[in-house]
Amino acid sequence: MTAAPDYFEDLGPARATYKRLLGDDISFRHWTDPGDLTGFDLVLPLLVWGYQRDSPRWFTLLDQLEQQQIKCANPVSVLRWNSDKSYLLELEQAGLAIVPTVISAALTHDDFARVTEKFGSDELVVKPPISGGADGTYRLRPGDPLPDSIAGKQMLIQPFQPAIAAEGEYSVFYFGGTFSHAILKRPAKGNFRVQEFLGGSESGTDCPAGAQELSVQARQAAEQILGIETLLYARIDMLRGADDRFRLMELELIEPSLFFGHAADGGDLFATGVNAALPR
Repeated sequence: MTAAPDYFEDLGPARATYKRLLGDDISFRHWTDPGDLTGFDLVLPLLVWGYQRDSPRWFTLLDQLEQQQIKCANPVSVLRWNSDKSYLLELEQAGLAIVPTVISAALTHDDFARVTEKFGSDELVVKPPISGGADGTYRLRPGDPLPDSIAGKQMLIQPFQPAIAAEGEYSVFYFGGTFSHAILKRPAKGNFRVQEFLGGSESGTDCPAGAQELSVQARQAAEQILGIETLLYARIDMLRGADDRFRLMELELIEPSLFFGHAADGGDLFATGVNAALPR
């Protein structure tokens, strides 16, 4: 499935990459109006970019896929769980090091004072629990006016992590439980968001030992929580905390950019996993 027709990002390069890896039999359907999917052997939601902008429709689609017993990779239970970033607190309870996170049910300035005291940071990052592409994500200080788009809304609040600008954000990729590659994403000067359309950049990198360890822990914890054997694909985003310990930022199991251009095999491991998931 792909993004809605009016989504701003060009899907052409991603479509071409998936056709190269998976063959000409692949069919692309907009997630907002996918039509009848019951005849497909496997549904991959890898390009449903923008689902956070109409989450009720997204969850209705997930319910439909589940009711019709349509095979998805990753499974619908994974997609539903991963849609709301409050899963970070569940992973923290499982023993993972995450970027410290507090959930505000209805964001106010009082929340800023409380979180500032809790984390000892007067610079905060605020984002919706259902988000993507840096939508609705702000870097704020106590006393800054709250943008209308987030005031009074449920929000995640995190202390700003200086490593995002000083070193960057690591993304580690696993296909079928096997490590594929890692990249380092950096924001443009003066920004803290790493997305390319905001001026961010990425490069291939060796995966530091601590990052590799955290990525394995995060993937295995999610599999255990969700009761599945192996995630077909997973992107684990993290950065280095002030204590030099890697901390989980996000676990991307729905529609992550997979940056096959930095994989030594060009994505063959991913294609092997998809083909193995098809019925025999």
